Amino acid sequence: MIARLFPHPGLSAMLAIVWVLLANTISPGTIVMACVVGLLVPLFTSPYWSGKPRLKWSWAMVDYVLVVIWDIFVANFHVAWLILFRRNRDLRSCWLVIPLDVRQPEAITVLAGTISLTPGTVSSDVSTDGRLLLVHALDVASREEEVARIKSRYEARLMRIFA
Repeated sequence: MIARLFPHPGLSAMLAIVWVLLANTISPGTIVMACVVGLLVPLFTSPYWSGKPRLKWSWAMVDYVLVVIWDIFVANFHVAWLILFRRNRDLRSCWLVIPLDVRQPEAITVLAGTISLTPGTVSSDVSTDGRLLLVHALDVASREEEVARIKSRYEARLMRIFA
């Protein structure tokens, strides 16, 4: 009965939290509306979800989150340094084509989002077959090394999480 009422409990919780954050106030009405949205949206959209992604709840998730937070922190300083001390014509921006080993659409979405969250890089496109990710990087010394870094730091960890 509970599984039918809450088909996606994580999504329900996230929607409720986002509703409260968007409302920018904690009042009884906001809390009630957040609970209603968190309950009804997953309930009505669950027939359209072909299947839940299989996640391995382990230290791999904690490791991934910590790596992403660290990389965002470091990249902020790197981009600030580039903006303050490097001339535009000296930037080595380029497009990277990253071949993907991960196949789940949810994992590809998390990878693309992670890349876009990290200052200095942005995910631009995914091939229709889901095998290539197009990324723009602000300053890259070596394309091959940057692709290898993204695959080892993010994609390899996501493959352990989305099994």
